[in-house]
Amino acid sequence: MTVSFEPLPAIPLETWRPTKETLHRFAQIVGKVALTKGIRRNHWWHMTYRLTARGWTTVPLGSARTGPVFTCAFDFFDHVLRIATDRGTQVEIDLVDQSVATFYGDVLNGLRDLGVDVVLAHPHPFDLPDVRRPFEDDDEHRDYDPDKAQHAFRVQSQVGRVLEEFSATYSGKISPVQLFWHTFDIAVQRFSPRHIELPDTVDSVTREAYSREVISSGFWFGDDKVPEPTFYSYTAPEPAGLAERPLTPAGAHWVAAGAGHSAYYPYDAARQAADPVGAALEFFQSVYANGAELAGWDTDQLTCWGGVTDPVLREKGWPEWPE
Repeated sequence: MTVSFEPLPAIPLETWRPTKETLHRFAQIVGKVALTKGIRRNHWWHMTYRLTARGWTTVPLGSARTGPVFTCAFDFFDHVLRIATDRGTQVEIDLVDQSVATFYGDVLNGLRDLGVDVVLAHPHPFDLPDVRRPFEDDDEHRDYDPDKAQHAFRVQSQVGRVLEEFSATYSGKISPVQLFWHTFDIAVQRFSPRHIELPDTVDSVTREAYSREVISSGFWFGDDKVPEPTFYSYTAPEPAGLAERPLTPAGAHWVAAGAGHSAYYPYDAARQAADPVGAALEFFQSVYANGAELAGWDTDQLTCWGGVTDPVLREKGWPEWPE
């Protein structure tokens, strides 16, 4: 029997909301470990997740001065968090039948067993409704459906490939394709060299994230404010007239977001297109082209279609590695 392939599988928010809410808090727990034990990188890149073929992983954590070096990887096929060190040791923590409280305790115990000493400065959720409840007291969130978690990862994996393909057309400073555990979205950011002066009242998280002019492109599964999976993109700071610019494909639109605007393109609109991946790429390129033009970016110099920067190679069509 032939199984049809869907480039962008369906994932209505309500079909897996309880699992999403639990998994989001699991991700925040481990993300805060990365925030504590990572070597700080610009724009917080040290504490985000990267996608693998089986799930998410932190970047290598720990210090060369003290050790051990370790990673924390969510495996959505074995349904475990696998914490492994450069000393050849590892622990596995089940994701199934865990409350946030028990998972939090198991993570700290597992790290301790591996010789990793971690003290989280703020061991409670970030920017979630239960922000004041410590992880160790959260017995409410305990839903984790393995099939739904694996399906959500499959969607994320495909979107990650779309964002990687989009990333390949830009040669300037650009972030990895990364999962932000605080907002639970997967995104990539393109930067210009222009430094942004922010008011003293801006918090430290935002100051570092937006210290340079940036055009961000990403995807989230939806939440109470945007109750459907959605592709998004925005320019910060927003240049005058951006929200008046037309967007493609059909269905892409501007929405008010804070003091500015974001471009939204419903995931299901892309799914219904003849070429779903092409539709998503068209959306990201449409927003980028508008933002970069109005912000005065040198797009000719920053473009590298197909990941090729050299103009001679582009003209002759020599993207392959020489024999």
